This record gives sequence, C-alpha cells and structure tokens, in this order.
Amino acid sequence: MKGNLPSDYLQLEDIKRYFRNDDTYVLSETQLKRTIRSFQFLRNFSKNKVIYGINTGFGPMAQYRIAEDDLRELQYNLIRSHANGTGDFLSPEATKIIMICRLNTLALGFSGTSPEVLETLASYIGHGIFPLIPQHGGVGASGDLIQLAHLALGLIGEGKAYFKDELMPVSQALKIANLKATELHLRDGLSLINGTSCMSGLATINLIHTSTLLHYSMLASSVMNELTASYTDSFSEELNGAKLHPGQQYVARKMRDFLVDGSVLKNRKDHLFNEKYIDGQEFFSEKVQEYYSLRCVPQIIGPIYDTFLNAKKIVEEEINSANDNPIVCADTGNVYHGGNFHGDYISFEMDKLKIGVAKLSMLMERQINYLMNDRLNNKFPAFLNMGKLGFNFGLQGMQFTAVSTTAENQSLSTSVYVHSIPNNGDNQDVVSMGTNSALMAERVINNTFEVLAVQLVAIAQAIDIAQSYDRLSTSSKELYDFVREEIEVIKGDRPNYEGLARLKAKLLQSKEGV
Repeated sequence: MKGNLPSDYLQLEDIKRYFRNDDTYVLSETQLKRTIRSFQFLRNFSKNKVIYGINTGFGPMAQYRIAEDDLRELQYNLIRSHANGTGDFLSPEATKIIMICRLNTLALGFSGTSPEVLETLASYIGHGIFPLIPQHGGVGASGDLIQLAHLALGLIGEGKAYFKDELMPVSQALKIANLKATELHLRDGLSLINGTSCMSGLATINLIHTSTLLHYSMLASSVMNELTASYTDSFSEELNGAKLHPGQQYVARKMRDFLVDGSVLKNRKDHLFNEKYIDGQEFFSEKVQEYYSLRCVPQIIGPIYDTFLNAKKIVEEEINSANDNPIVCADTGNVYHGGNFHGDYISFEMDKLKIGVAKLSMLMERQINYLMNDRLNNKFPAFLNMGKLGFNFGLQGMQFTAVSTTAENQSLSTSVYVHSIPNNGDNQDVVSMGTNSALMAERVINNTFEVLAVQLVAIAQAIDIAQSYDRLSTSSKELYDFVREEIEVIKGDRPNYEGLARLKAKLLQSKEGV
C-alpha cells in the first residue's frame, strides 16, 4: 500500500521514474489475476446477450448485430479503421508512458480484456517496442480512439515502432526481440482504444516538466531579488501569512529557504524604517517598493502551484480509473454502459495548467526585461552588455527570443476544453478534445523552458557584472554554476543558440521539482 492507496496505484513520482528510466513497470500477479477473472466473467456473461463492442457495431452503428463468425475480425477492423491519425509522431518516451497508463487501467479488471493482451503490452514496454502514435486525430470521447488505435495496431504486429533507437516495422522489431504479436478476443480491440490513456499519459509528462519549471522559476525569482538588493518583506512569513492561499505561502517559504544564507537583501527596518537613514531626504534614490515582477512573486506563482497540485490529483485519479465503455463488473455480475471514456477531466486541467505556465513565462520575460533595461534597474548596463556599448550588443538578441516565445504562449492559451465539435454521426455530440489540450499544454511548457534558459543566462551575466557571487545565497551560487557549465560569460558578440539549447535540455532532464 502507498499510504491508504493500493500498491499498484500509479502516482506522478512513479511515472517520473519510468519516464526517466530509473525504474521499470512490471505487470503484477494481482493485476493479472484481476484481468483473468474479468475476462472469464465477460466470456460467460456475454453469451446470448447484446453487449456493445462484442457483438454490435460501434458508435452510431451499434444498432447492427454482428454475426458470430465475424466477432473476432470485428475487433481487428476497429483498430485498422481508426489507425488514421496525422501529424508528427509522439516521442518514444511519451509513448512508453501512454502504454503504461493503458496497461494500468486495463489491469483494474473493469474492461474484460484478455490476459494475453496485457501480457503482450507489458512485454512491449519491457523490451522497448513503442508503436508510432501520431499527434492528431483524437477528439477525447470516446477517449483517444485514433492515438490508441495506432498503439493497438502495433500490438497486433502491424504498423511501425521505435525499437533500439530505430524506426522499423513492428514485425521486424518482434522478430529481433523474439516476441509475438497479440491475438484479439471478445472486446480486446475496443478495450485497447476506448479510453483516456493518451491524453492522461501526456498530462503526466506535462506535470513532471511543470514541476521543474515551478522550481526554477521560484529559484530564479529569488536570485532576482538578490541581484536588486530587494527588501525581504515581500516574501516574509508575516505578509504572506495574512493571505490564506496555501500556494502563495508555499512560494514565499521556498524563497526564504533559497535565500536563507545570503548577505545582499535589505531589511526595511534598517533602511526606510530607520530615522537616521532617511533624515533630510526629499527623494529616495532606491525604490521604496520593487516592481511587481519582483515584489509579487508569491502572489503570481502561488496560484500556478495550486493549479499544478489540483491537476496532479485529477490526473492521478484518471490514470488509476477505468476509462472504458462498457464497464465490466465481475463483483456485481453485470456490464454497465456509460461514458467513462470521456476526457473532460484531463482536458480542463491541461487548459488550466497551460494558462498557468503561460503566465509563468510572462513573469520570466518581465524579469528578463528588468535586467536588460538599464532605465528600470539603474544598476546594469543596457542588455547586460559587458563589451563596448553601441559596438557590442550583449544579450539583446536573447531578449527578442524570450519575448517572441512568450507571445506565442499567450496566443496558445485559449481554451481547448470549450471547443467541442459534434462528430461520429452526432453520436459523439459533446467531446473533450483532451489530447489536443494536453498537446497544446506540452508546447507551452516546452516554450517556457526556452524562456527560462534565456532568463538564467541573463541572471548569470548580471551576477558577473555585479561581481556579487560571494555575497549570494548558496542556492543562488549553485544556480549560477549550473548555467556556467553550459554558457560562459558573454563579453564579445557571438552566437549562443547552441548553449541555450544545451541549457534547455539540461533543465528538461533536471530532477528538481516542487
């Protein structure tokens, strides 16, 4: 048990280990026993009954009864007819997580899936055979039909797959790995494609990367306050405790932790609350309050963190739920028809997460602008230029990139959840577009890592200009060292796009998170 949860309950930390190849997903005996019991029940129960997906057509064609001799081929027809997605293919890493999510939900024993299908799926995962899945096609109800059909196509030995870092026919990969494709029984074809495992799998990866972004954004914002010798009260326990949002209080606490041993920050009682300090002054050269991008960090990142936590809860519930139709229940001896395949939970959360991360990139961009604009900071040369002003250009080109990428995030932040379009002969008259939502969130997250890379380079450059390294907190020094491993101090003009790419890749692989 994981606390009060079953031992096979997938949590985001589990997915993170599988995604990073730090652990291997294994189909347990408990899962297999549940599957066998469910399959045997359905095989006996379905005799002399009309059950959707076993002896009927699909969708609006469910009114047609299928002859006994055609039942097995019906499942193959379903997979082949729906394996018609388009666009770029998902990465092997993403496909692996999708496969794990599909296996996990089928192994709950509510789908009547044959044990052979689950064992084949588990062996594909274990041997690293990842069928090609295109991005475009699914409308998110009845689940990810198109994307999961491409996954199922690989399981029956057709189509192409990634194997040993190569793209090849599935049949070739099976021959090399000495494996066999699965055969389909009862409703295996439908159980493989009728669910939310593609959007949910993508959602888990989005959450892993958002966790990293939140960590580095809080850390970068903390260093920004050190660079500007800000006052400490904006992230103090007293100020943030006066507002009851847990996310805001968490961010303020993390900032205090990051900055605990630095010697740059100012205490207001030593300056503006000190009569001797302000005596005779009519104009204060240093700001009484910092700009919002520095002073309101807990209030800006806090709601994004709370949104992340809620999305994490919802996504974990989804990947541990039966998201099929119909639901096979051996305990009650019945089969229930409904809509557990509907992806609204994931679609809504990915929209909210996407908006939150877009706002995170806006905060990063404003902090970059603060460092670049000498009229704002009154401390650093324009564009953090360490060369000859006018002749050299500093980080001006990087700022363009950050602004452009942030603008794209803003454009992508419209809701997908509300863009239902009826289809399938109006059988699917309200759909979730959940995979589209997850994919657009992925793009915004990926963009934000690019903005973050620019920000971290700017911060390191500012530290060098201010020669403040020795007075910074330990966390700030570690961040500086992290950046300088990929991009050295910029004095003359040179292309740095390869260094930015290395830094972004390093951030994506980071195990830091909230």
